[in-house]
Amino acid sequence: MIRKLTLLFAGFLIGTTAGIVLVTGISPTGAANAAGTATYRNLSIFGDIFERVRGQYVTEPDEEKLIESAIGGMLTSLDPHSSYLNAKAFSDMRVQTRGEFGGLGIEVTMEKELIKVVSPIDDTPASKAGVLAGDLISKIDGENVRGLSLQDAVEKMRGPVKTPIVLTILREGADKPIEITIIRDVIRVKAVKQRVEGEDVGYIKITSFTEQTHDNLEAAIKKIREDAGDDKIKGYILDLRLNPGGLLDQAVSVSDTFLDRGEIVSTRGRNDSETRRYSARPGDLTGGKPVIVLMNGGSASASEIVAGALQDHRRATVLGTQSFGKGSVQTIIPLGANGALRLTTALYYTPSGTSIQAKGITPDIKVEQPLPDELKGRVEARGESELRGHITGQEEDDEGSGSIAYVPPEAEDDIQLNHALDLIRGVKVSEAYPPNPEKALPN
Repeated sequence: MIRKLTLLFAGFLIGTTAGIVLVTGISPTGAANAAGTATYRNLSIFGDIFERVRGQYVTEPDEEKLIESAIGGMLTSLDPHSSYLNAKAFSDMRVQTRGEFGGLGIEVTMEKELIKVVSPIDDTPASKAGVLAGDLISKIDGENVRGLSLQDAVEKMRGPVKTPIVLTILREGADKPIEITIIRDVIRVKAVKQRVEGEDVGYIKITSFTEQTHDNLEAAIKKIREDAGDDKIKGYILDLRLNPGGLLDQAVSVSDTFLDRGEIVSTRGRNDSETRRYSARPGDLTGGKPVIVLMNGGSASASEIVAGALQDHRRATVLGTQSFGKGSVQTIIPLGANGALRLTTALYYTPSGTSIQAKGITPDIKVEQPLPDELKGRVEARGESELRGHITGQEEDDEGSGSIAYVPPEAEDDIQLNHALDLIRGVKVSEAYPPNPEKALPN
């Protein structure tokens, strides 16, 4: 029996993928016909070359690395999103999609070769132990942080639940280093953040589509309605900018949160029998209030599924710039202790039957977000169509997909956000807002 877990991630992030299927066993179902004689002859050539490199290269090569590189080369020749995941990369991917891990509960960055605490997460081991924003971590269990990469340091801080870790901290105003012992616990990363803008607009930011996303979204909408009063909310802003994607089932659930009926997305593989369709069920948690979806060049895959579904059904107005254009689905096949195979197996289509592969979602209202002077010339538009070896999209054109992916840190500088607020409050008007369900595209 094959158990599948489908994920969608933008391919421009290290260690992420676009539609993945996690398989507990390898099955020949749907496999192509057996390879011909010429294919096996070429495999024999590969074996011969491997033995010659192994035996005659000027220095003794790492055999495992040779084979891993050969496998990787074969898969990356297919498209930018098919690849081989070794055991560690596969483990990291599963942690990322679960949205929880054994750790301390701090957001960190690297500063002057030390780990700087950006913020301790509320009600986590780190915050309870007294770690403060701005603290510099100089040692982890007595080992100097200098010389470690940020990723290496993060991995050292993660570990089994209920195990201790000692952090040596340099704190401004303290006359000597502070040692803090913390007991690791399960850390759940919130995929959704919310707030009430003014007193009348619900703002929801989805950062990724993990196993936590739909539950986080339901809680966020409930909190907004409680804080502002449902009768005062004029509309909602769903911010999907800089969201690289995630689990397909979560993209479907998020879309379903705002829809009462209709198709959300379909995935179509090599054979017609592999086509799958996902539909909405009755129940709109926002009570039918108007919705504006914010997108930019950093919105990909699962984000595009949500935007495409809400746009096609005219449930939401999409505002911002062209999305990334990641429209393929990958299948993850675990290989036991050897990691996993990530293979592109399908493309997905919006309810109107449109493929966004290498095209992206075109906003109903285009609003550019200018770059600050210090980033001009350093940040470029990015999209699937720019990736070497990408699958050619049915809707792909000379303009390609993607756009600048930048969101200002301060809300007052966020032109796209403020444009959306003005639309909901009636300060600005547009034919595209509020969206009219009667003009929904056929599906």
